[in-house]
Amino acid sequence: MEDFDDIPLPPWEGPAILLVDLDAFFASVEQLDHPGWRGKPVIVGGDPHAHGVVSTCSYEARAFGVRSAMAASLARSLCPDAIWTHGSFHRYRQVSAAIMAILRDETPRVQQVSIDEAFMDVTPTAVNTEHPVRIARRIQERVAALGVTCSIGVGATKSVAKIASDRDKPRGLTVVYPGTERAFLGPLPVRTMSGVGAAAEQALLAAGVRTLGEMGAADPALLRRVFGKNGEMMRDRALGRDCSPVEEDDTVKSVSNEVTFAEDLTERADIEAALATIAAKVGRRLRRKGLAGRTVAIKVRFADRTTHSVQRSLAAPTDDDIALIPLLHAMIDDIWLPGARVRLLGVAVSNFHADAVVQESLFDGSAFGEDRAEAAPLIGDATKRRDLLRATDALRDRFGDDTVRFGFELRNAGNTTGSSSKNVEDYK
Repeated sequence: MEDFDDIPLPPWEGPAILLVDLDAFFASVEQLDHPGWRGKPVIVGGDPHAHGVVSTCSYEARAFGVRSAMAASLARSLCPDAIWTHGSFHRYRQVSAAIMAILRDETPRVQQVSIDEAFMDVTPTAVNTEHPVRIARRIQERVAALGVTCSIGVGATKSVAKIASDRDKPRGLTVVYPGTERAFLGPLPVRTMSGVGAAAEQALLAAGVRTLGEMGAADPALLRRVFGKNGEMMRDRALGRDCSPVEEDDTVKSVSNEVTFAEDLTERADIEAALATIAAKVGRRLRRKGLAGRTVAIKVRFADRTTHSVQRSLAAPTDDDIALIPLLHAMIDDIWLPGARVRLLGVAVSNFHADAVVQESLFDGSAFGEDRAEAAPLIGDATKRRDLLRATDALRDRFGDDTVRFGFELRNAGNTTGSSSKNVEDYK
């Protein structure tokens, strides 16, 4: 990493965006908390003998070829002596929150995009004339004081800052000054750009488009065929002229959680218990955000990798997962037949507009279907449910998610892949 502290910096004219990327975040926190693991290959992820994947790994493990999203079984074969851990959501949430507080102390214009990434708008103004590179360097020092490190990309656009943040790790600082975007982006492979997946890459390569410079000069018709309505936007990104703003608005459109199982579920009792466990996590997140939704959905992925979903509307918005459980159990009949092997289950709550009159019943007749009678919640008294949820939320917020569990949460406790999500909603 170049030292920017003791050299004069060219003036910065125009927008300045930082992308702060925490280096091997989960693994770095584990090494921070376990001094004996420092300097050793550490893998945070799921069980190699199940359907687990690598969530992240230390740079010592990456030297063996281990990468995020790799099948845990392959990672084990590449690095048999690695230290494996499922990780600690509660601990990652604590450290991430402390780092995000540092970023918001520097500027209110912060957009957190995952547990370990955030955009910042530090455009110089007449009032705040500090150079963006100086700000980036200070952020690195403040984050390092917490015991982990970050790499930062500095550019005039979000897409340039994102690519720059990946160029020099760990604790890298890559700066792309306004006006130099094409020189920086031009020689890079097309897959470097966010939004270019495997299929788009193959289509571009087949057309002779290998670099971002060639992508910026490509026939617009080709880009429309590859990216559809986003063709022009992707051209702008390749040319370094994307102008999407740092979105401070943290409007949530849905709150969800899903779990992949180490062994497929085939028994209804196991599926019902899993749905209740997942709903408990969704309910807790709703309450943490102060949200209540009127639409509930279930997602099911079967052993053959086909995915189906079903949703129902409620007569009144809710954040009460205990009250939702009977409805979830009824909904499963719409997408599951006895004996079908379930690989993944998910629950989502959405439609947070508070435009419905709260009725005595949470559900209307259509929620269960015309031929189904309304089922009673597991705890009928709404006040008792609310008191129980408030107490369990407080314990989990203070001591971690596994501090207290309902009986249904124990049924499948050992049957998950152990993979740790980077979804920002899992940690906020």
